[in-house]
Amino acid sequence: MSDVAMTVVLPEKNVDGLKPNETRATCCYCGVGCGVLVQTEAGRVVGVRGDPAHPANFGRLCTKGSTLHLTARPALQEQARALYPELRLARGDARERAEWDITLDYLASRFASTIREHGPDSVGFYLSGQLLTEDYYVFNKLAKGLIGTNNVDTNSRLCMSSAVAGYKQTLGADAPPPCYEDIDHAEVIFIVGSNTAYAHPIVYRRIEDARKANPDLKIIVADPRRTDTAREADLFLPILPGTDVALFNGMLHICLWEDLIDQAYIDAHTEGFAELKATVRDYTPKFVAETCGIREEDLIQAARWFGASQASLSMYCQGLNQSAAGTAKNAALINLHLATHQIGKPGAGPFSLTGQPNAMGGREVGGLATMLSAHRDLDNPQHRAEIAALWGVADVPARPGKSAVEMFEAVRTGEIKLIWIVCTNPAQSMPEQKLIREALERAELVVVQDAYRTTATCDYADVLLPATTWSEKEGTVTNSERRITRVRAAVPQPAQTRHDWQIAIDFARRLEEKLASEVNHASTLFPYETTEQVWNEHRESTRGRDLDITGLSYAILESQGPQQWPFPQGAAGGRKRLYEDGIFPTASGRARFVNTRYQPVAERVDARFPFHLTTGRLRDQWHGMSRTGTVAQLFSHASEPALVMAQTDVERRLLKEGDLVHVTSKHGSQILPVAIGDDMRTGQAFIGMHWGEEYVSGRGHEGKGSHGVNALTSPVFDPVSKQPELKHAAVKILKAELPWRFVVFGWVEESQLLALQASLRPFMREFAYASCTLFGRDRVGVLFRAADDEAADAQLVARIEERFGIAGPQVLRYDDRRRGNARHILLEDGRLQAVALAGDASAERWLKEYLESEQPVAALGRLLLMPSAQPPQAFKSRGRIVCNCFNVAETEIDEALAEMGGAPDAMLAQLQTRLKCGTNCGSCVPELKKIVLARQPQARAA
Repeated sequence: MSDVAMTVVLPEKNVDGLKPNETRATCCYCGVGCGVLVQTEAGRVVGVRGDPAHPANFGRLCTKGSTLHLTARPALQEQARALYPELRLARGDARERAEWDITLDYLASRFASTIREHGPDSVGFYLSGQLLTEDYYVFNKLAKGLIGTNNVDTNSRLCMSSAVAGYKQTLGADAPPPCYEDIDHAEVIFIVGSNTAYAHPIVYRRIEDARKANPDLKIIVADPRRTDTAREADLFLPILPGTDVALFNGMLHICLWEDLIDQAYIDAHTEGFAELKATVRDYTPKFVAETCGIREEDLIQAARWFGASQASLSMYCQGLNQSAAGTAKNAALINLHLATHQIGKPGAGPFSLTGQPNAMGGREVGGLATMLSAHRDLDNPQHRAEIAALWGVADVPARPGKSAVEMFEAVRTGEIKLIWIVCTNPAQSMPEQKLIREALERAELVVVQDAYRTTATCDYADVLLPATTWSEKEGTVTNSERRITRVRAAVPQPAQTRHDWQIAIDFARRLEEKLASEVNHASTLFPYETTEQVWNEHRESTRGRDLDITGLSYAILESQGPQQWPFPQGAAGGRKRLYEDGIFPTASGRARFVNTRYQPVAERVDARFPFHLTTGRLRDQWHGMSRTGTVAQLFSHASEPALVMAQTDVERRLLKEGDLVHVTSKHGSQILPVAIGDDMRTGQAFIGMHWGEEYVSGRGHEGKGSHGVNALTSPVFDPVSKQPELKHAAVKILKAELPWRFVVFGWVEESQLLALQASLRPFMREFAYASCTLFGRDRVGVLFRAADDEAADAQLVARIEERFGIAGPQVLRYDDRRRGNARHILLEDGRLQAVALAGDASAERWLKEYLESEQPVAALGRLLLMPSAQPPQAFKSRGRIVCNCFNVAETEIDEALAEMGGAPDAMLAQLQTRLKCGTNCGSCVPELKKIVLARQPQARAA
């Protein structure tokens, strides 16, 4: 996806220490907005390091951010990037390279004719929280101002819209009140619905620092899984999926009972408390503990800590948002803050951790189907009139646009004829993939504007528009704490790529000409020649609003560095935290309590679907992996897709680790290998959200194909925020009887790595189950795995092997056709180059590790070809990589710990000194602590 390129200009006073070939930038992954220093040579990115001057991270980067330069390697860019416009005029034809003018003229003609024949609402735009603010603004104006449709939504609908709705319902505006500095002042931090250690690692580093500075700081974590974040909590509440509203109402009940509320604050600054108070009377500790599946005494302790603290800060993410009751969950938590006056003061407040790097910027310009610029509401006639006047159009349409799920359903039914998808991959990220793919197949025209041509959505594109990406773009971006950062390009835009805002404007001007008789304005709506001109118009739209930035300019952002909003004209600086005066942006100036009631998850478990399936992030991957999936070493921590289950559930179903199972919901089915997790509760299962059909698929039900994790998730959405319940589905889990296995892996030239992976995607659909991932570090390789109920056709297997170079007389071969077993090995200079195992694949692990260690194999002799050979006695498996920065494996950590003793903190320090693990990005530190605690008795005994 055309991820945000966030190259930052910080104040001149911070330039000290900047090398000549370094450009200040921000990371293009999560909403923390970390600063990076991009190192370039000859117009290419060659390295990154954390920017010590950036206020979001002060020089730290997580494992994803610290490998950003690896995603920009020329060999990978040439294979993955969309570099030229591509066009096909008839379905079934292949796309062909085209000139920009021809492509945009074609699009303008198609859109104009469709709009004339079917009306403005026959077209739709689906955008991304990874666009820059200026990109977002132009597309918003194109749809709502020129075309006259509100059918413009964003993948931020999938991650942040419930947070938006919760803030607006209670506080009056979509504005996170706290800032990162509040972590340093908090006495209690309540983390709920977020595995912060994985999803926002640099925020978690700051929490770790706060605990060191204040040993009395209490951490409460509520989560169905005992994640790395939960393991380090002072109090862990393992709530059942979807019971968050009951938890928050129960905590408020206890605060009321024990007089931990601030009645004076409630009376002076809020409204609606009496109705909520009557509701939460029923949320007794006993009822809530039973509903949530937690201990009553833990619930009471959590409420006491939260309410009695002088400063309680809550931090939350998709566990609250991605739910059919997401708005109620957000509002219920904010209710708790308002009632206890845990808001508007240092160290306190409800802090929504933004998922994507510029989801905040998209919200600021009205990038959702129900919003307008500067947090205006589409259903407010005055707000529509203000934007119409600013844009110079007669009016802005009042009819709400289609939200994400609704938009693709409208495409599927033919209500929306043409769909323009920008910087996102709905064929991986949207729920109920069957519906999404039917929509993309039935659309009269699919336009995909993206930096990467390897995503699943690109397969459906009739028009592919190549966009610039990280390190190439210019504009602004806003992070989770309302901090706006100026963006500049570090390297030139490659080939024929164009900036997203430029593509939108060029198309819009052509469309204006073709709709000249229909549009009602004298001159072009798109006179911009620079991003600054776009931003200045956006700035003017904020005048007098809650996010007023009329005191800011590109020049100020360049000279004074990133700034928080609001920053109105005449202000000396932005505001760290909001509502310190107790005045809220509502009609009355008071915050509003919302009368929230607990509703069970949309899909309840039953005899047919007895498991709660939850989804979430892996430590080293990002979203659909269009970027992180190009870096082989980022697969070392979680190398392949897996369904994580509790040990007891695995044993009851007579399964073992690595067995394949059918995971089936009401929406679809996907085969996955089982992994045993000590973080799982009985009756629950977990899958990383990142695995789309680019990495895991198969023939699927009735041969129609399976499409990764989101084949299983539900399109049911929150009635207020329209955010779907991606986090939870009810599923059944049955063993997949697929006795025949096929595994092939080998080193690949970097210039062919992604091309090989892409070429294997069609083969994956030939098997009942297949996965394809990367591995390696200094050298890189591809791992292809498949399973079926009988041996695959020999020609199919041979065609796959040939792509790894396993062909010809130089290949060592063992074939037992009667049993369906085969072992084919390609050697190069006496070392393994590629290995294919069919039938009996039990030797996979040690052969793959032998390949990765690049040891000579002459001493192995016949072991190489014996069908079920055990590894040589001298062989020692490294096991899973824990520290990606220094390539430290779990076995090496175990060996080091066996020689240590003392308290856990002392053992961790010794470990870091000896192996360096956890001393760079710190992303593995929570897992190191877990390993230390688990191994401590053995270490002492030794």
